[in-house]
Amino acid sequence: MNLYPHHLFIIGDVHGCYHSFLRLLEAWNPENEMLIQVGDLIDRGNFSPECLILAKEIQEQHPGKSVFLRGNHEQLMIDFLLGKDREDIWLLNGGSGTLNRFKSLQQEPPEAWLPWLEGMPLKWENEHVLVSHAGVAFIPDPLDTHHPNGILWNRKPLRDIGKLQVIGHTPQIKGKASFHKAPPHWKIDTGAYRDISLTGLKLNHKGEYVQEINIPTLPLDLE
Repeated sequence: MNLYPHHLFIIGDVHGCYHSFLRLLEAWNPENEMLIQVGDLIDRGNFSPECLILAKEIQEQHPGKSVFLRGNHEQLMIDFLLGKDREDIWLLNGGSGTLNRFKSLQQEPPEAWLPWLEGMPLKWENEHVLVSHAGVAFIPDPLDTHHPNGILWNRKPLRDIGKLQVIGHTPQIKGKASFHKAPPHWKIDTGAYRDISLTGLKLNHKGEYVQEINIPTLPLDLE
């Protein structure tokens, strides 16, 4: 269990919106905030490889102060690279654009990212807060990465786990994060790839609200 005592800065689904991501990161203070991104760095927007590169650089520059969780789109990419995506589900859900961007950059091929992607954790938690991509549902193994109600895919009611959950995955179309009391959880995917906004939620280490920051998606990320 991670008992990191600092405040938390939790960022929603980026989906290749690199410039919006950079703008939101201007609000991060590494000196007293743990950066947690809920997954789905990639697909939909124009700059998925750049988002991966940036995330890896942040981890290297701020060890122990940043974590990038796995989302369902990272799982789709993993399955594709491992040859398990026989129906090209990833390609049909933004993966084709991601592959094309990799080719245009002429740098590391997507296959080079497989170890890093597989190393992305499914959750981050301390005594008071659990952050994951889609939340803990009422199934025997919520960490099942391929179950439709697992921690990467769930859109059904969350289980009360005795602590606050912070999740992405389900876009909040008004461009603001939403808080729900029973069980207590925040939804912070605010539809960056839908030309709405990218959101960062600041909490103290006990899960108490500090600040919400919403960055309207920058046009360059979707043009």
